[in-house]
Amino acid sequence: MKQDLGKLRHSASHVLAQAVKELFPKVKLGIGPAIETGFYYDFDKKEGFTPEDLKSIEAKCKEIIKSDLKIVKEEKSQSEAKKFLKDEPYKLELLKELDKKITFYKQGNFIDMCAGPHVESTKEIKAFKILSTAGAYWKGDSNNKMLQRIYGTAFYDKKELRKYLFMLEEAKKRDHKKLGEKLDLFSFQEEGPGFPFFHPNGMIVYNALTDYWKEVHKKHNYKEIKTPIILNKELWLKSGHWDNYKENMYFTKIDKKDYAVKPMNCPGGILVYKDKLHSYRDLPLKLAELGLVHRHELSGVLNGLFRVRNFTQDDAHVYCTEKQLEEEIIKIINLADEIYKTFGLTYELELSTKPEKSIGNQKMWDSAEDSLKNALDTLKLEYQLNEGDGAFYGPKIDFHIKDSIGRSWQCGTIQVDFSMPEKFDLEYTGEDNKKHRPVMVHRALLGSLERFFGILIEHYAGKFPAWLSPVQVKIMNVNDDVLEYSNKIKEELEKNDIRVEIDDRNESVSKKVRDAQNQKINYMITIGEKEVESKKLAIRTRDGKINFGVSLDKFVKDLKKEIEEKC
Repeated sequence: MKQDLGKLRHSASHVLAQAVKELFPKVKLGIGPAIETGFYYDFDKKEGFTPEDLKSIEAKCKEIIKSDLKIVKEEKSQSEAKKFLKDEPYKLELLKELDKKITFYKQGNFIDMCAGPHVESTKEIKAFKILSTAGAYWKGDSNNKMLQRIYGTAFYDKKELRKYLFMLEEAKKRDHKKLGEKLDLFSFQEEGPGFPFFHPNGMIVYNALTDYWKEVHKKHNYKEIKTPIILNKELWLKSGHWDNYKENMYFTKIDKKDYAVKPMNCPGGILVYKDKLHSYRDLPLKLAELGLVHRHELSGVLNGLFRVRNFTQDDAHVYCTEKQLEEEIIKIINLADEIYKTFGLTYELELSTKPEKSIGNQKMWDSAEDSLKNALDTLKLEYQLNEGDGAFYGPKIDFHIKDSIGRSWQCGTIQVDFSMPEKFDLEYTGEDNKKHRPVMVHRALLGSLERFFGILIEHYAGKFPAWLSPVQVKIMNVNDDVLEYSNKIKEELEKNDIRVEIDDRNESVSKKVRDAQNQKINYMITIGEKEVESKKLAIRTRDGKINFGVSLDKFVKDLKKEIEEKC
Protein backbone atom coordinates (compact mmCIF):
# COMPACT_ATOMS: atom_id res chain seq x y z
CA MET A 1 0.00 0.00 0.00
CA LYS A 2 1.45 3.36 -1.00
CA GLN A 3 2.20 5.58 1.98
CA ASP A 4 0.04 8.51 0.80
CA LEU A 5 -2.94 6.20 0.22
CA GLY A 6 -2.38 4.78 3.68
CA LYS A 7 -2.47 8.30 5.11
CA LEU A 8 -5.73 9.02 3.27
CA ARG A 9 -7.33 5.81 4.53
CA HIS A 10 -6.16 6.42 8.09
CA SER A 11 -7.89 9.79 7.90
CA ALA A 12 -10.99 8.09 6.50
CA SER A 13 -11.08 5.81 9.55
CA HIS A 14 -11.24 8.93 11.76
CA VAL A 15 -14.12 10.25 9.67
CA LEU A 16 -15.86 6.92 10.27
CA ALA A 17 -15.23 7.14 14.03
CA GLN A 18 -16.57 10.71 14.13
CA ALA A 19 -19.72 9.69 12.25
CA VAL A 20 -20.39 6.73 14.57
CA LYS A 21 -19.83 8.91 17.66
CA GLU A 22 -22.27 11.52 16.38
CA LEU A 23 -24.95 8.91 15.58
CA PHE A 24 -24.28 6.60 18.55
CA PRO A 25 -22.82 8.78 21.36
CA LYS A 26 -22.61 5.92 23.91
CA VAL A 27 -20.29 3.86 21.69
CA LYS A 28 -16.71 3.45 22.96
CA LEU A 29 -13.80 3.74 20.52
CA GLY A 30 -11.23 1.02 19.82
CA ILE A 31 -8.64 1.39 17.06
CA GLY A 32 -8.89 2.38 13.40
CA PRO A 33 -5.86 1.60 11.22
CA ALA A 34 -5.39 1.72 7.48
CA ILE A 35 -5.02 -1.74 5.91
CA GLU A 36 -4.04 -3.02 2.46
CA THR A 37 -7.60 -2.83 1.10
CA GLY A 38 -8.84 0.24 2.99
CA PHE A 39 -9.38 0.73 6.72
CA TYR A 40 -11.47 -0.37 9.68
CA TYR A 41 -12.52 0.94 13.07
CA ASP A 42 -13.51 -1.10 16.12
CA PHE A 43 -16.37 0.03 18.36
CA ASP A 44 -17.77 -1.22 21.64
CA LYS A 45 -21.49 -1.30 20.91
CA LYS A 46 -23.92 -3.64 22.67
CA GLU A 47 -25.76 -4.63 19.50
CA GLY A 48 -24.16 -5.07 16.09
CA PHE A 49 -24.52 -2.49 13.34
CA THR A 50 -27.49 -3.17 11.05
CA PRO A 51 -27.47 -2.57 7.27
CA GLU A 52 -29.63 0.50 7.95
CA ASP A 53 -27.06 1.72 10.49
CA LEU A 54 -24.28 1.40 7.90
CA LYS A 55 -26.28 3.46 5.39
CA SER A 56 -26.79 6.21 7.97
CA ILE A 57 -23.12 6.09 8.98
CA GLU A 58 -21.95 6.36 5.37
CA ALA A 59 -24.25 9.33 4.76
CA LYS A 60 -22.89 11.03 7.87
CA CYS A 61 -19.29 10.29 6.73
CA LYS A 62 -19.92 11.94 3.38
CA GLU A 63 -21.41 14.93 5.16
CA ILE A 64 -18.26 15.24 7.32
CA ILE A 65 -16.00 14.91 4.27
CA LYS A 66 -17.97 17.58 2.41
CA SER A 67 -17.65 19.93 5.42
CA ASP A 68 -13.93 20.32 4.65
CA LEU A 69 -12.89 19.96 8.30
CA LYS A 70 -9.23 20.74 8.90
CA ILE A 71 -7.32 17.87 10.55
CA VAL A 72 -5.06 19.39 13.19
CA LYS A 73 -2.39 17.68 15.29
CA GLU A 74 -2.34 18.34 19.04
CA GLU A 75 -0.08 17.15 21.85
CA LYS A 76 -1.02 16.35 25.43
CA SER A 77 0.89 15.16 28.46
CA GLN A 78 0.12 11.79 30.04
CA SER A 79 -2.02 13.41 32.72
CA GLU A 80 -3.86 15.61 30.21
CA ALA A 81 -4.49 12.64 27.91
CA LYS A 82 -5.73 10.50 30.82
CA LYS A 83 -8.17 13.19 31.87
CA PHE A 84 -9.39 13.73 28.29
CA LEU A 85 -9.92 9.99 27.70
CA LYS A 86 -11.64 9.26 31.03
CA ASP A 87 -14.77 7.96 29.24
CA GLU A 88 -12.86 5.88 26.65
CA PRO A 89 -11.62 2.66 28.39
CA TYR A 90 -9.92 1.20 25.33
CA LYS A 91 -8.01 4.39 24.63
CA LEU A 92 -6.95 4.51 28.29
CA GLU A 93 -5.61 0.97 27.97
CA LEU A 94 -3.57 2.02 24.92
CA LEU A 95 -2.40 5.15 26.75
CA LYS A 96 -0.64 2.98 29.36
CA GLU A 97 1.64 1.67 26.61
CA LEU A 98 2.74 5.19 25.60
CA ASP A 99 5.12 7.70 27.13
CA LYS A 100 6.26 11.32 26.72
CA LYS A 101 3.95 13.56 24.65
CA ILE A 102 0.75 11.94 23.38
CA THR A 103 -0.50 13.04 19.95
CA PHE A 104 -4.15 13.64 19.11
CA TYR A 105 -5.81 14.69 15.86
CA LYS A 106 -8.78 17.02 15.78
CA GLN A 107 -11.37 17.50 13.03
CA GLY A 108 -14.30 19.71 13.93
CA ASN A 109 -15.57 18.64 17.36
CA PHE A 110 -14.03 15.16 17.09
CA ILE A 111 -10.64 14.41 18.66
CA ASP A 112 -8.91 11.00 18.62
CA MET A 113 -5.64 9.81 20.15
CA CYS A 114 -3.47 8.77 17.22
CA ALA A 115 0.14 8.67 16.04
CA GLY A 116 -0.86 9.84 12.55
CA PRO A 117 -0.08 10.86 9.90
CA HIS A 118 -3.21 12.31 8.31
CA VAL A 119 -4.23 14.42 5.34
CA GLU A 120 -4.79 18.13 5.98
CA SER A 121 -8.55 18.17 5.47
CA THR A 122 -11.48 15.75 5.25
CA LYS A 123 -12.25 17.14 1.80
CA GLU A 124 -9.15 15.39 0.43
CA ILE A 125 -11.04 12.09 0.78
CA LYS A 126 -12.59 12.18 -2.69
CA ALA A 127 -13.95 8.62 -2.81
CA PHE A 128 -15.29 6.86 0.29
CA LYS A 129 -17.27 3.66 0.84
CA ILE A 130 -18.32 1.58 3.84
CA LEU A 131 -18.05 -2.09 2.94
CA SER A 132 -19.08 -4.40 5.77
CA THR A 133 -19.21 -5.08 9.48
CA ALA A 134 -18.02 -7.99 11.58
CA GLY A 135 -17.18 -8.97 15.13
CA ALA A 136 -13.56 -8.61 16.27
CA TYR A 137 -11.94 -9.31 19.63
CA TRP A 138 -10.17 -6.37 21.25
CA LYS A 139 -6.50 -6.61 20.31
CA GLY A 140 -7.27 -9.84 18.44
CA ASP A 141 -7.35 -11.81 21.71
CA SER A 142 -10.29 -14.21 22.16
CA ASN A 143 -10.03 -13.67 25.94
CA ASN A 144 -11.01 -10.03 25.42
CA LYS A 145 -14.40 -8.53 24.67
CA MET A 146 -15.92 -8.83 21.20
CA LEU A 147 -16.16 -5.42 19.51
CA GLN A 148 -18.01 -4.36 16.37
CA ARG A 149 -15.69 -3.68 13.42
CA ILE A 150 -16.71 -1.60 10.42
CA TYR A 151 -14.65 -1.97 7.25
CA GLY A 152 -14.41 0.68 4.58
CA THR A 153 -12.17 1.89 1.80
CA ALA A 154 -11.09 5.23 0.36
CA PHE A 155 -9.29 6.51 -2.72
CA TYR A 156 -8.10 9.83 -4.09
CA ASP A 157 -10.52 9.62 -7.02
CA LYS A 158 -13.88 7.97 -7.73
CA LYS A 159 -12.58 6.10 -10.76
CA GLU A 160 -10.23 4.07 -8.55
CA LEU A 161 -13.07 3.41 -6.10
CA ARG A 162 -15.37 2.18 -8.90
CA LYS A 163 -12.59 -0.06 -10.16
CA TYR A 164 -12.10 -1.51 -6.68
CA LEU A 165 -15.84 -2.05 -6.08
CA PHE A 166 -16.11 -3.81 -9.46
CA MET A 167 -13.26 -6.07 -8.38
CA LEU A 168 -15.12 -6.86 -5.15
CA GLU A 169 -18.25 -7.81 -7.11
CA GLU A 170 -16.18 -10.02 -9.39
CA ALA A 171 -14.55 -11.58 -6.34
CA LYS A 172 -17.99 -12.48 -4.93
CA LYS A 173 -18.88 -14.28 -8.16
CA ARG A 174 -15.55 -16.13 -8.02
CA ASP A 175 -15.71 -17.09 -4.33
CA HIS A 176 -13.85 -20.41 -4.26
CA LYS A 177 -15.95 -21.70 -1.37
CA LYS A 178 -19.18 -21.35 -3.37
CA LEU A 179 -17.64 -22.59 -6.63
CA GLY A 180 -15.96 -25.46 -4.77
CA GLU A 181 -19.40 -26.64 -3.64
CA LYS A 182 -21.09 -25.95 -6.98
CA LEU A 183 -18.44 -27.84 -8.97
CA ASP A 184 -18.22 -30.59 -6.32
CA LEU A 185 -14.50 -30.04 -5.75
CA PHE A 186 -14.13 -30.04 -1.95
CA SER A 187 -16.00 -29.62 1.30
CA PHE A 188 -15.49 -29.00 5.01
CA GLN A 189 -17.17 -31.19 7.61
CA GLU A 190 -18.09 -30.61 11.27
CA GLU A 191 -15.99 -33.65 12.17
CA GLY A 192 -12.83 -31.88 10.98
CA PRO A 193 -13.09 -28.07 11.11
CA GLY A 194 -10.36 -26.49 9.04
CA PHE A 195 -9.41 -29.80 7.42
CA PRO A 196 -10.44 -29.94 3.72
CA PHE A 197 -12.12 -32.98 2.16
CA PHE A 198 -11.34 -33.27 -1.56
CA HIS A 199 -14.03 -34.89 -3.72
CA PRO A 200 -13.35 -36.92 -6.92
CA ASN A 201 -13.60 -33.80 -9.12
CA GLY A 202 -11.29 -31.90 -6.78
CA MET A 203 -8.76 -34.73 -6.77
CA ILE A 204 -8.53 -34.59 -10.56
CA VAL A 205 -7.49 -30.93 -10.35
CA TYR A 206 -5.26 -31.58 -7.32
CA ASN A 207 -3.49 -34.48 -9.04
CA ALA A 208 -3.07 -32.49 -12.26
CA LEU A 209 -1.36 -29.76 -10.22
CA THR A 210 0.95 -32.19 -8.43
CA ASP A 211 1.76 -34.05 -11.67
CA TYR A 212 2.72 -30.77 -13.32
CA TRP A 213 4.76 -29.75 -10.25
CA LYS A 214 6.69 -33.03 -10.32
CA GLU A 215 7.22 -32.83 -14.07
CA VAL A 216 8.62 -29.29 -14.03
CA HIS A 217 10.82 -29.94 -10.99
CA LYS A 218 12.28 -33.05 -12.57
CA LYS A 219 13.12 -30.97 -15.64
CA HIS A 220 14.94 -28.48 -13.38
CA ASN A 221 17.03 -31.22 -11.71
CA TYR A 222 15.26 -31.44 -8.36
CA LYS A 223 15.18 -34.74 -6.51
CA GLU A 224 11.93 -35.54 -4.74
CA ILE A 225 11.83 -36.73 -1.14
CA LYS A 226 9.12 -37.57 1.39
CA THR A 227 9.51 -37.16 5.13
CA PRO A 228 7.33 -38.34 8.08
CA ILE A 229 4.42 -36.30 9.39
CA ILE A 230 5.23 -37.10 13.05
CA LEU A 231 8.73 -36.57 14.50
CA ASN A 232 10.06 -36.50 18.05
CA LYS A 233 10.39 -33.61 20.48
CA GLU A 234 14.20 -33.53 20.28
CA LEU A 235 14.07 -32.61 16.59
CA TRP A 236 11.64 -29.74 17.19
CA LEU A 237 13.71 -28.49 20.12
CA LYS A 238 16.79 -28.39 17.92
CA SER A 239 14.94 -26.61 15.09
CA GLY A 240 13.48 -24.07 17.54
CA HIS A 241 9.86 -24.85 16.72
CA TRP A 242 9.15 -26.41 20.13
CA ASP A 243 10.05 -23.19 21.94
CA ASN A 244 8.91 -20.63 19.36
CA TYR A 245 6.02 -22.19 17.45
CA LYS A 246 4.41 -24.51 20.01
CA GLU A 247 1.01 -22.79 20.08
CA ASN A 248 0.56 -23.60 16.38
CA MET A 249 1.50 -27.29 16.65
CA TYR A 250 -0.30 -30.57 17.37
CA PHE A 251 1.22 -33.17 19.68
CA THR A 252 1.04 -36.86 20.48
CA LYS A 253 2.90 -39.50 22.50
CA ILE A 254 4.55 -42.65 21.18
CA ASP A 255 6.04 -45.17 23.62
CA LYS A 256 5.49 -42.58 26.37
CA LYS A 257 7.70 -40.05 24.58
CA ASP A 258 6.68 -36.65 23.18
CA TYR A 259 6.22 -36.22 19.44
CA ALA A 260 4.81 -33.44 17.28
CA VAL A 261 2.94 -33.35 13.99
CA LYS A 262 5.15 -31.34 11.67
CA PRO A 263 4.15 -27.73 11.01
CA MET A 264 7.00 -27.35 8.50
CA ASN A 265 9.00 -29.68 6.28
CA CYS A 266 12.47 -28.18 6.78
CA PRO A 267 13.75 -30.23 9.77
CA GLY A 268 12.75 -33.54 8.16
CA GLY A 269 14.41 -32.52 4.89
CA ILE A 270 17.58 -31.61 6.76
CA LEU A 271 17.72 -35.13 8.23
CA VAL A 272 17.73 -36.47 4.67
CA TYR A 273 20.72 -34.23 3.86
CA LYS A 274 22.54 -35.36 7.02
CA ASP A 275 21.94 -39.05 6.34
CA LYS A 276 25.09 -39.22 4.19
CA LEU A 277 28.36 -37.35 3.77
CA HIS A 278 28.51 -34.74 1.01
CA SER A 279 31.34 -33.21 -0.97
CA TYR A 280 31.45 -30.07 -3.08
CA ARG A 281 30.81 -32.36 -6.07
CA ASP A 282 27.29 -33.10 -4.76
CA LEU A 283 26.35 -29.42 -4.68
CA PRO A 284 24.05 -27.84 -5.51
CA LEU A 285 21.74 -30.48 -4.05
CA LYS A 286 18.06 -29.71 -4.67
CA LEU A 287 15.63 -31.70 -2.51
CA ALA A 288 11.93 -31.08 -3.19
CA GLU A 289 8.96 -32.27 -1.17
CA LEU A 290 5.20 -32.04 -1.41
CA GLY A 291 4.94 -32.24 2.36
CA LEU A 292 1.70 -32.43 4.33
CA VAL A 293 1.92 -30.12 7.36
CA HIS A 294 -0.49 -29.29 10.18
CA ARG A 295 -0.82 -25.96 11.96
CA HIS A 296 -3.34 -25.00 14.58
CA GLU A 297 -5.24 -21.96 13.34
CA LEU A 298 -7.89 -20.21 15.44
CA SER A 299 -11.40 -21.06 14.24
CA GLY A 300 -12.15 -17.38 13.60
CA VAL A 301 -9.50 -17.08 10.88
CA LEU A 302 -10.31 -20.26 8.96
CA ASN A 303 -11.32 -19.34 5.40
CA GLY A 304 -12.04 -22.08 2.86
CA LEU A 305 -8.84 -23.31 1.24
CA PHE A 306 -7.10 -20.00 1.94
CA ARG A 307 -6.63 -20.70 5.66
CA VAL A 308 -6.78 -24.33 6.75
CA ARG A 309 -5.27 -26.51 9.47
CA ASN A 310 -3.58 -29.02 7.20
CA PHE A 311 -2.05 -28.32 3.82
CA THR A 312 0.62 -29.50 1.43
CA GLN A 313 3.59 -27.19 0.98
CA ASP A 314 5.53 -27.38 -2.28
CA ASP A 315 8.81 -27.11 -0.44
CA ALA A 316 12.31 -27.44 -1.73
CA HIS A 317 15.66 -26.87 -0.08
CA VAL A 318 18.72 -26.08 -2.11
CA TYR A 319 22.08 -26.80 -0.49
CA CYS A 320 24.94 -25.04 -2.24
CA THR A 321 28.23 -23.26 -1.78
CA GLU A 322 28.38 -19.51 -1.29
CA LYS A 323 29.80 -19.12 -4.82
CA GLN A 324 26.84 -21.05 -6.27
CA LEU A 325 24.17 -19.06 -4.41
CA GLU A 326 23.53 -16.31 -6.96
CA GLU A 327 23.24 -18.74 -9.86
CA GLU A 328 20.84 -20.95 -7.89
CA ILE A 329 18.64 -17.97 -7.02
CA ILE A 330 18.46 -17.07 -10.73
CA LYS A 331 17.39 -20.62 -11.50
CA ILE A 332 14.68 -20.55 -8.84
CA ILE A 333 13.33 -17.22 -10.16
CA ASN A 334 13.25 -18.64 -13.70
CA LEU A 335 11.42 -21.73 -12.44
CA ALA A 336 8.87 -19.58 -10.62
CA ASP A 337 8.38 -17.49 -13.76
CA GLU A 338 7.77 -20.63 -15.83
CA ILE A 339 5.21 -21.97 -13.35
CA TYR A 340 3.26 -18.73 -12.93
CA LYS A 341 3.10 -18.14 -16.69
CA THR A 342 1.63 -21.62 -17.14
CA PHE A 343 -1.37 -20.47 -15.10
CA GLY A 344 -1.58 -17.03 -16.73
CA LEU A 345 -0.42 -15.27 -13.56
CA THR A 346 1.77 -12.18 -13.43
CA TYR A 347 3.70 -11.20 -10.32
CA GLU A 348 5.57 -8.49 -8.45
CA LEU A 349 8.72 -9.02 -6.39
CA GLU A 350 9.85 -7.85 -2.98
CA LEU A 351 13.35 -8.11 -1.53
CA SER A 352 13.52 -8.04 2.26
CA THR A 353 16.83 -7.39 4.02
CA LYS A 354 18.36 -7.85 7.48
CA PRO A 355 15.97 -7.08 10.37
CA GLU A 356 16.96 -5.53 13.67
CA LYS A 357 17.00 -8.94 15.38
CA SER A 358 18.96 -11.49 13.39
CA ILE A 359 21.55 -14.24 13.57
CA GLY A 360 24.75 -14.62 11.58
CA ASN A 361 27.55 -12.10 11.06
CA GLN A 362 27.31 -9.03 8.85
CA LYS A 363 29.56 -10.54 6.19
CA MET A 364 27.14 -13.47 5.74
CA TRP A 365 24.18 -11.09 5.44
CA ASP A 366 25.97 -8.82 2.96
CA SER A 367 26.91 -11.79 0.81
CA ALA A 368 23.38 -13.25 0.84
CA GLU A 369 21.70 -9.91 0.15
CA ASP A 370 24.14 -9.19 -2.69
CA SER A 371 23.37 -12.59 -4.21
CA LEU A 372 19.62 -11.90 -4.12
CA LYS A 373 20.02 -8.37 -5.52
CA ASN A 374 22.45 -9.46 -8.22
CA ALA A 375 20.14 -12.28 -9.30
CA LEU A 376 17.23 -9.82 -9.69
CA ASP A 377 19.44 -7.29 -11.50
CA THR A 378 20.91 -9.94 -13.81
CA LEU A 379 17.37 -10.91 -14.85
CA LYS A 380 16.51 -7.18 -15.17
CA LEU A 381 13.53 -7.55 -12.85
CA GLU A 382 11.89 -4.70 -10.98
CA TYR A 383 11.38 -5.21 -7.28
CA GLN A 384 10.37 -3.38 -4.13
CA LEU A 385 13.06 -3.17 -1.47
CA ASN A 386 11.81 -3.78 2.07
CA GLU A 387 14.69 -2.71 4.30
CA GLY A 388 14.80 -4.59 7.59
CA ASP A 389 11.87 -6.87 6.77
CA GLY A 390 13.78 -10.12 6.22
CA ALA A 391 13.46 -13.20 8.42
CA PHE A 392 15.71 -13.35 11.49
CA TYR A 393 17.64 -16.19 9.81
CA GLY A 394 18.26 -14.57 6.42
CA PRO A 395 17.10 -12.24 3.60
CA LYS A 396 14.36 -13.26 1.18
CA ILE A 397 12.54 -12.61 -2.09
CA ASP A 398 8.73 -12.82 -2.07
CA PHE A 399 6.52 -13.29 -5.14
CA HIS A 400 3.16 -11.49 -5.11
CA ILE A 401 1.10 -12.98 -7.92
CA LYS A 402 -1.69 -11.07 -9.65
CA ASP A 403 -4.87 -12.90 -10.67
CA SER A 404 -7.22 -12.15 -13.56
CA ILE A 405 -9.08 -9.40 -11.67
CA GLY A 406 -5.95 -7.72 -10.33
CA ARG A 407 -5.84 -9.06 -6.78
CA SER A 408 -2.45 -9.74 -5.24
CA TRP A 409 -1.58 -12.99 -3.45
CA GLN A 410 1.70 -13.70 -1.67
CA CYS A 411 2.67 -17.21 -2.78
CA GLY A 412 6.27 -17.90 -3.70
CA THR A 413 9.29 -17.18 -1.53
CA ILE A 414 13.06 -17.65 -1.70
CA GLN A 415 14.75 -17.50 1.70
CA VAL A 416 18.44 -17.74 2.51
CA ASP A 417 18.88 -19.47 5.89
CA PHE A 418 21.90 -19.09 8.21
CA SER A 419 20.16 -20.68 11.21
CA MET A 420 19.35 -24.27 10.23
CA PRO A 421 22.80 -25.18 8.86
CA GLU A 422 24.29 -24.02 12.19
CA LYS A 423 21.69 -25.69 14.40
CA PHE A 424 21.98 -29.00 12.61
CA ASP A 425 25.73 -28.75 11.97
CA LEU A 426 25.39 -29.26 8.20
CA GLU A 427 28.65 -29.89 6.36
CA TYR A 428 30.22 -30.74 3.05
CA THR A 429 33.81 -31.52 2.16
CA GLY A 430 35.34 -28.81 -0.02
CA GLU A 431 38.01 -28.98 -2.72
CA ASP A 432 40.54 -28.30 0.04
CA ASN A 433 39.41 -31.51 1.74
CA LYS A 434 38.18 -29.46 4.73
CA LYS A 435 34.69 -29.29 6.23
CA HIS A 436 32.53 -26.35 5.16
CA ARG A 437 29.04 -25.13 5.98
CA PRO A 438 26.64 -25.21 2.99
CA VAL A 439 24.30 -22.33 2.24
CA MET A 440 20.67 -23.42 2.62
CA VAL A 441 17.90 -21.88 0.51
CA HIS A 442 14.25 -22.49 1.38
CA ARG A 443 11.82 -22.00 -1.46
CA ALA A 444 8.15 -22.61 -2.08
CA LEU A 445 6.56 -21.47 -5.33
CA LEU A 446 2.89 -22.41 -5.05
CA GLY A 447 3.11 -21.85 -1.30
CA SER A 448 0.50 -24.44 -0.39
CA LEU A 449 -1.35 -26.61 -2.88
CA GLU A 450 -4.65 -26.05 -1.09
CA ARG A 451 -4.38 -22.27 -1.07
CA PHE A 452 -3.07 -22.19 -4.64
CA PHE A 453 -6.02 -24.42 -5.68
CA GLY A 454 -8.38 -21.85 -4.12
CA ILE A 455 -6.59 -18.99 -5.88
CA LEU A 456 -6.89 -20.81 -9.22
CA ILE A 457 -10.62 -21.41 -8.74
CA GLU A 458 -11.10 -17.66 -8.32
CA HIS A 459 -8.54 -16.73 -10.98
CA TYR A 460 -10.35 -18.86 -13.57
CA ALA A 461 -13.82 -18.24 -12.05
CA GLY A 462 -14.19 -22.03 -12.07
CA LYS A 463 -13.49 -22.21 -15.82
CA PHE A 464 -10.37 -24.35 -15.64
CA PRO A 465 -8.23 -24.77 -18.75
CA ALA A 466 -8.71 -28.20 -20.31
CA TRP A 467 -5.62 -29.76 -18.74
CA LEU A 468 -6.99 -29.05 -15.24
CA SER A 469 -10.73 -29.60 -15.83
CA PRO A 470 -12.34 -32.53 -13.99
CA VAL A 471 -14.55 -33.16 -17.04
CA GLN A 472 -13.18 -31.94 -20.34
CA VAL A 473 -16.00 -33.12 -22.62
CA LYS A 474 -19.70 -33.76 -22.04
CA ILE A 475 -21.63 -35.82 -24.61
CA MET A 476 -25.39 -35.21 -24.79
CA ASN A 477 -27.58 -37.61 -26.71
CA VAL A 478 -30.83 -36.32 -28.19
CA ASN A 479 -32.63 -39.60 -27.50
CA ASP A 480 -31.90 -43.22 -26.60
CA ASP A 481 -31.75 -44.22 -30.27
CA VAL A 482 -28.33 -42.57 -30.60
CA LEU A 483 -26.98 -43.74 -27.25
CA GLU A 484 -24.91 -46.52 -28.84
CA TYR A 485 -23.11 -44.04 -31.09
CA SER A 486 -22.62 -41.65 -28.16
CA ASN A 487 -20.90 -44.44 -26.24
CA LYS A 488 -18.58 -45.11 -29.21
CA ILE A 489 -17.56 -41.43 -29.21
CA LYS A 490 -16.97 -41.65 -25.47
CA GLU A 491 -14.79 -44.77 -25.82
CA GLU A 492 -12.69 -43.12 -28.52
CA LEU A 493 -12.12 -40.04 -26.36
CA GLU A 494 -11.21 -42.17 -23.35
CA LYS A 495 -8.66 -44.07 -25.43
CA ASN A 496 -6.95 -40.71 -25.91
CA ASP A 497 -6.94 -39.96 -22.17
CA ILE A 498 -9.65 -37.33 -22.45
CA ARG A 499 -11.94 -36.99 -19.43
CA VAL A 500 -15.47 -37.40 -20.77
CA GLU A 501 -18.98 -38.08 -19.49
CA ILE A 502 -22.33 -38.82 -21.17
CA ASP A 503 -25.46 -36.99 -20.07
CA ASP A 504 -28.13 -39.55 -20.97
CA ARG A 505 -30.84 -38.10 -18.73
CA ASN A 506 -34.38 -37.85 -20.08
CA GLU A 507 -34.06 -34.06 -20.39
CA SER A 508 -34.12 -31.60 -23.28
CA VAL A 509 -30.84 -30.84 -25.03
CA SER A 510 -31.10 -27.17 -24.00
CA LYS A 511 -31.38 -28.22 -20.35
CA LYS A 512 -28.36 -30.51 -20.69
CA VAL A 513 -26.36 -27.71 -22.32
CA ARG A 514 -27.25 -25.24 -19.56
CA ASP A 515 -26.26 -27.74 -16.88
CA ALA A 516 -22.94 -28.48 -18.61
CA GLN A 517 -22.20 -24.76 -18.92
CA ASN A 518 -23.01 -24.27 -15.24
CA GLN A 519 -20.53 -27.04 -14.47
CA LYS A 520 -17.94 -25.14 -16.55
CA ILE A 521 -17.37 -28.10 -18.92
CA ASN A 522 -14.88 -27.13 -21.63
CA TYR A 523 -16.60 -28.80 -24.61
CA MET A 524 -20.07 -30.20 -25.30
CA ILE A 525 -21.02 -32.59 -28.07
CA THR A 526 -24.68 -33.09 -28.99
CA ILE A 527 -25.43 -36.40 -30.72
CA GLY A 528 -28.57 -36.75 -32.84
CA GLU A 529 -29.54 -38.68 -35.98
CA LYS A 530 -27.73 -36.14 -38.16
CA GLU A 531 -24.39 -36.71 -36.36
CA VAL A 532 -24.82 -40.49 -36.56
CA GLU A 533 -25.35 -40.32 -40.33
CA SER A 534 -22.71 -37.70 -41.20
CA LYS A 535 -20.08 -38.86 -38.69
CA LYS A 536 -19.43 -35.14 -38.12
CA LEU A 537 -19.79 -33.32 -34.80
CA ALA A 538 -21.05 -29.96 -33.62
CA ILE A 539 -18.64 -28.86 -30.87
CA ARG A 540 -19.97 -26.29 -28.40
CA THR A 541 -17.67 -24.43 -25.96
CA ARG A 542 -18.78 -23.49 -22.45
CA ASP A 543 -18.97 -19.86 -23.64
CA GLY A 544 -21.55 -20.81 -26.27
CA LYS A 545 -19.47 -20.87 -29.47
CA ILE A 546 -20.30 -23.72 -31.87
CA ASN A 547 -18.14 -25.29 -34.58
CA PHE A 548 -20.11 -27.43 -37.02
CA GLY A 549 -18.95 -30.30 -39.19
CA VAL A 550 -15.92 -31.26 -37.07
CA SER A 551 -14.52 -34.76 -37.48
CA LEU A 552 -13.84 -36.76 -34.33
CA ASP A 553 -10.17 -37.17 -35.32
CA LYS A 554 -9.67 -33.42 -35.66
CA PHE A 555 -11.44 -32.71 -32.38
CA VAL A 556 -9.28 -35.26 -30.55
CA LYS A 557 -6.09 -33.92 -32.16
CA ASP A 558 -6.90 -30.30 -31.31
CA LEU A 559 -7.97 -31.07 -27.75
CA LYS A 560 -4.91 -33.21 -27.04
CA LYS A 561 -2.71 -30.37 -28.27
CA GLU A 562 -4.57 -27.90 -26.05
CA ILE A 563 -4.11 -30.19 -23.03
CA GLU A 564 -0.45 -30.84 -23.78
CA GLU A 565 0.33 -27.15 -24.23
CA LYS A 566 -1.64 -26.25 -21.08
CA CYS A 567 -3.27 -23.31 -22.80
